[in-house]
Amino acid sequence: MGERKFLGPELVREIAEAVEKIRKRLLAVQNRQKRYADPKRREVIFDVGDKVFLKIAPMKRIMRFGKKGKLSSRYICPFEILDKVRDIAYRLALPPLLSNVHNIFHVSMLRRYVLNPSHVLSYEPLELS
Repeated sequence: MGERKFLGPELVREIAEAVEKIRKRLLAVQNRQKRYADPKRREVIFDVGDKVFLKIAPMKRIMRFGKKGKLSSRYICPFEILDKVRDIAYRLALPPLLSNVHNIFHVSMLRRYVLNPSHVLSYEPLELS
């Protein structure tokens, strides 16, 4: 009745096998998720001095920079890149009107501007609240 059975080495071996099995399954799941996610990723690298468009509506029906609506533009005029903060973050030269907006943006918020001489940009002033 009062005896305890110690399984020392067998219990440790079973736990080690279970942990190894869990690690293998986690690695398989991570590889599967990576295989699905990688085709959607694109490596974007900008140089200092490049012009980029800034995304003002990251998701539909969310108001950014005072712009809202189905037909509102998703990107605003090209801004110059001042410097590279990290591999995925850049500092932009924003106009004085946007001085209260932080000037460092993630790569996903930027789109490359290809200079075209026939391209005429019309800049609409933004209302910030």
